[in-house]
Amino acid sequence: MPIKVAIVDDQPSLRNATKQNLMLYSDLDIVFTATDGIDLLNQLKDHEKPNVILMDIEMPKMNGIQATFEVTKRFNSDIKIIMLTVFDHDEKIFDAIQAGASGYLMKDEKPNKIMNAIVDVMNGGVPMSLIIAKKTLDLLRRKDIEKIEVSINNPKPEEFDLTKREIEILELISHGKTYNLIAEELFVSSKTIKKHVENIYLKLHVHSKIEAMQMAHRYKW
Repeated sequence: MPIKVAIVDDQPSLRNATKQNLMLYSDLDIVFTATDGIDLLNQLKDHEKPNVILMDIEMPKMNGIQATFEVTKRFNSDIKIIMLTVFDHDEKIFDAIQAGASGYLMKDEKPNKIMNAIVDVMNGGVPMSLIIAKKTLDLLRRKDIEKIEVSINNPKPEEFDLTKREIEILELISHGKTYNLIAEELFVSSKTIKKHVENIYLKLHVHSKIEAMQMAHRYKW
């Protein structure tokens, strides 16, 4: 039985090129393509569920990391997601893995490599481009060092006077959720979320979402 695949990319040329290349393989069945995370979630309701999703990262409305989190965590889905992107930044790799991605490939990989990755992930593997695998290894090594440092001095979020609600919001931000999505989940306004985030920044002495996320990950909050 062919492996059912969905392709998510906001660039029509790249989306269509990936589709055309993979259609050459009789072991695959492209069930649908989507233009962003919102489009993906909508199409999952209307189409046959894919076994594997090839997911771009930078997309409008809902990016690939947010969409990955929604598919793997919120829907408790067994769909495998392979990030197929031009980004090899450390924070993108870490965020994708945290969100539930099962693989991470660069878009310039040859079609046969993507095909092999799809088969690999269906067999329980974690396919990665060589450059991503090296970066991931370096990232894990750094995390091991951080664990040793944290075990010596591991401050709790309460020590920074963060409230339970602020800790909850920080955790949701760390999963890649937007202010609007957090507001919907917590049944408050996005304006209220922004105010909480401002307080989080002040208490943690940081100036951006990335810095706050890095601090939360570093101290294993």
